[in-house]
Amino acid sequence: MEQNGFYMASEHRYDDENLYQRCGRSGVMLPKVSLGFWHNFGGVDTYERSRAITHYAFDHGITHFDLANNYGPPAGSAEETMGRLMDDDFHRYRDELFISTKAGYGMWPGPYGDWGSRKYLMSSLDQSLRRMHLDYVDLFYSHRYDPNTPLEETLQALVDIVRQGKALYVGISNWPLEQLRIGEKYLREHDVPLLIYQGRLNMLDRGPIDTGILDFCRESGVGFIAFSPLAQGLLTDRYINGIPADSRMAKEFFLKSSYLTPEIKDFVLKLKADAEAKGQTTSEAALRWILEQKGVTSVLIGASSTAQLEANLKCMK
Repeated sequence: MEQNGFYMASEHRYDDENLYQRCGRSGVMLPKVSLGFWHNFGGVDTYERSRAITHYAFDHGITHFDLANNYGPPAGSAEETMGRLMDDDFHRYRDELFISTKAGYGMWPGPYGDWGSRKYLMSSLDQSLRRMHLDYVDLFYSHRYDPNTPLEETLQALVDIVRQGKALYVGISNWPLEQLRIGEKYLREHDVPLLIYQGRLNMLDRGPIDTGILDFCRESGVGFIAFSPLAQGLLTDRYINGIPADSRMAKEFFLKSSYLTPEIKDFVLKLKADAEAKGQTTSEAALRWILEQKGVTSVLIGASSTAQLEANLKCMK
């Protein structure tokens, strides 16, 4: 809500302590649902809508905002939106927020703007902090495994980033299991334990379960946060009766119409029927399934409206 033109967070945002889960064996409690800035928070999006979504999230106890250097579009603009939000609304709540960002995908031209070198990770984080108007992030990720950079170089950069005070914790995203094992051991032995692993997990893509990554995280005391929990909208009602003209699939970019196979459609129709029998929506059932997996700390959701966010937050109840 706003008072005299200023955002004032709800006094009831922490009323439900059951919204939070411990992240691995750390001291960090994360909300079961975290807000992702991958889409809907870029320069092409309306700032007031992004602002309304983040207000609603925080007012309902969502303390974790997840970003990356290349989120937008254009790349970098989601972090710029976060910086504007910090200035306008959230600077007084900085210590209540858990803000993450990442580096690992292409961000600027030339040999130093991609992958996992020390040069790239450190330069990227410095840029991210400037865009977000922050002195530090709570969590910094290596966004993907780099097969051409020695693991020790990437991992030592993460260690040094924490020691420099630019991040409180570090995470790993999209690394294979064997490299994850090496990374977890290296970080632990250098007194910067791995806080969390971020991986794609949903009812249609169970990679972290099938490869043993989720089991490893649980056994090692590493948290796990799932991205793409609704398979970019496939695990919703949105495409059951066709492809809406204003939908992500209609743009044929990240989500292509070829993904909507007869088998997928049949799966979603059954999921919808099962969910309705329990008084749930299709999306809610898909999100609940992830949170029921042992070792999962949180699930990352995006939102294009406060109504969509409100509906998806029901999975925590």
